[in-house]
Amino acid sequence: MTLLKKTDTWSLRPRWSWSLPLFVALWVHAQTSSGPATPKSAESQVLAVPNASFPVNVLVESPALTKTELQAICLFQSDPANLLNGSLTEIDQNLGGLLTRLRRDSLFRGTLGETLLIVPKPGTIPAKRLLLIGLGDRDSFTPAREQLVGFIFFEEAERLGTSHPYFAPTVLDGGKTGVETGDVAREFLLGFLRAKADQNLLQHAGVAAGTSPRSLTFLAGAAHAAGTRDGLATAFKAAAQH
Repeated sequence: MTLLKKTDTWSLRPRWSWSLPLFVALWVHAQTSSGPATPKSAESQVLAVPNASFPVNVLVESPALTKTELQAICLFQSDPANLLNGSLTEIDQNLGGLLTRLRRDSLFRGTLGETLLIVPKPGTIPAKRLLLIGLGDRDSFTPAREQLVGFIFFEEAERLGTSHPYFAPTVLDGGKTGVETGDVAREFLLGFLRAKADQNLLQHAGVAAGTSPRSLTFLAGAAHAAGTRDGLATAFKAAAQH
């Protein structure tokens, strides 16, 4: 057994005391220069809908980032030509390609009114539930279809007991162009309000179950937020005339 001399021990100490601060300095530099692991999202913008008889606002935020009990998105009929874009691509990537697999294997066909409820795994998207609603054929799509979508969305939110649901039409991200987002928002809300009127009647008659939505958050891109808000306001005005 070889013993280490006292003089040898002291000769090692200066070397360690010099290298430790250097290691710490390099580690701190790496941590501060590398930046955050994930990029921060742009600050969200909220637009209140004027003269609304029911609390509705427009949120400028991707449905892939919303922290909510229920987030709904829409998908056109599953077809290789109907590619996912924008927020739909983001959601699909965060879910590990789940939307692609569902559409590719025709498990979710995207027919008008078809629904599928997903409970995302922690660490994928913030929403606790993700509701898919089919929009049908993309080429023949018109905003009028959104009335059925709005009706279905209210009924699903009510069935799930969600008080404050979020909705993203994702028509543009589904590849449909030449459609005004304000028209889509107006038709959707007309269907939503019709379902709400039905539910109110059932509640007053004492034959309703569940918790009806108490507010609605409608998602839109920054370039379309004002037009979406105006379309929702138009729907309230039209509903008040009936």
